[in-house]
Amino acid sequence: MSDTAKHLRLSDLVLFTVSAIVLLDTLAASASIGASSIFWWVFLGLIFMLPIGLITAELGTAYPEDGGLYHWIEKAFGRRWAARAIWAYWINTAIWLPAIFVLFAAVAAQLFGADLSVSSQIIIGIVLAWLVVCLEIIGLKLGKWVPNLGAMFKLVIFAVLSIGGIYFGMTHGSANAVNLSTVKPNLEDGIQFLPVIIYGMLGFELVSSAGANIQNPGRNVPKGIAISGALILALYILATLGILIAIPLDEIDIVEGLVDTLRMFFADVPGGSLIVMVLGLLTLFTFFSNAATWSMGCNRAMAEAGEERMFPAIFAKRHKDHGGPVGAAILMGVVCSVALLLYGALSSSNEDLFWNLFAFSAVIFMLPYLGMVLAFIRLRKSDPDHPRPFKVPGGDGVASGLGILCAIVLLMTMFLFAYVPGTGEGSGWQKSTIVGFVIVMFIGDILIRISPGRASDNDIQT
Repeated sequence: MSDTAKHLRLSDLVLFTVSAIVLLDTLAASASIGASSIFWWVFLGLIFMLPIGLITAELGTAYPEDGGLYHWIEKAFGRRWAARAIWAYWINTAIWLPAIFVLFAAVAAQLFGADLSVSSQIIIGIVLAWLVVCLEIIGLKLGKWVPNLGAMFKLVIFAVLSIGGIYFGMTHGSANAVNLSTVKPNLEDGIQFLPVIIYGMLGFELVSSAGANIQNPGRNVPKGIAISGALILALYILATLGILIAIPLDEIDIVEGLVDTLRMFFADVPGGSLIVMVLGLLTLFTFFSNAATWSMGCNRAMAEAGEERMFPAIFAKRHKDHGGPVGAAILMGVVCSVALLLYGALSSSNEDLFWNLFAFSAVIFMLPYLGMVLAFIRLRKSDPDHPRPFKVPGGDGVASGLGILCAIVLLMTMFLFAYVPGTGEGSGWQKSTIVGFVIVMFIGDILIRISPGRASDNDIQT
């Protein structure tokens, strides 16, 4: 039996979205671009984040049922394409969660001065994976407080990074020059990390996976996207600036850069070690809340596909009282655990393990969004009379143009995750990422083809 009560208010939508999109783990990676990352946050915010936010707001208010992205693509292209997209959505999260858990273990080790082996970090990751699964068992009414608290803690941490960076720069001088000259885009040096910025702008649709639980979606979904979008962009820009002011560019560590920055800020402050410890613990909670937020949204979308019998029946299994997607959550825990074990055997360091997991999952992650923006364009033409409480302004021509622009950015991002430009070590085609992508999508297609739902008669066939 599903829980039909509408538990998600406007404040919940904003906090849920901030928890999903604001990723502390990508801050150091974006800062690695240098001062020009400020330009890229603003530029990509205008040409990508704003359009995809508008698109999501229209789809989320026009079609506010549970499943979100799955049902949007289904209405446009049929159940088979929707199932493929939601498989990429779900399996990406299952593969990405280990990257977050590796980061959790690495930051915890740095915070407490422990020397954790890779195998110890893998064990911590597996425990965290199953704690996330448990959140689906307790239900959304209580489980929503994990992303809500995570978002609040992120606001605190980002405020510290922003204000602390300004103060540190005034008292100690900036570790990196930040001026009009250095903020100018440097494509040759920064292109490797540009996909990380796009990655850090995705997730507005996640809360619509629980669309039936949203109070007044016609009003609250677009308002929640607008508020959270402005807040997210400001947080990213200010916190990236804080890291750049505190740490020399060549010393920024993708995995441990955040704690390094906090220690730099509070080195001369009475009780500074305690402050860093508290902020570090809050940071660890935000990693867990990120995992929980994406797990909740993706598992609900996958459960909808399972109920339409596009995947094996276990994906459709829900909690008997509150309707939480227990089956999809348990399977995600299994996949996450296996991924941790496999990558742990292949990686030699924290940073290597984190980046391999991140890049592999990110290529898959772009596919559902590509399907979403194409569905948006199609539904404007195939379902023009459907009520749209919020509509992207400017008419169908502008709407199609924004959808095409987002599609181009997403395709370029996929390419840059699969191919690293340059001539140095690590440049060129990332063979393990490409092979893994093909294998994972092939497995998904097999699951769809052997499932009893397959494609309905009115689906666009392949």
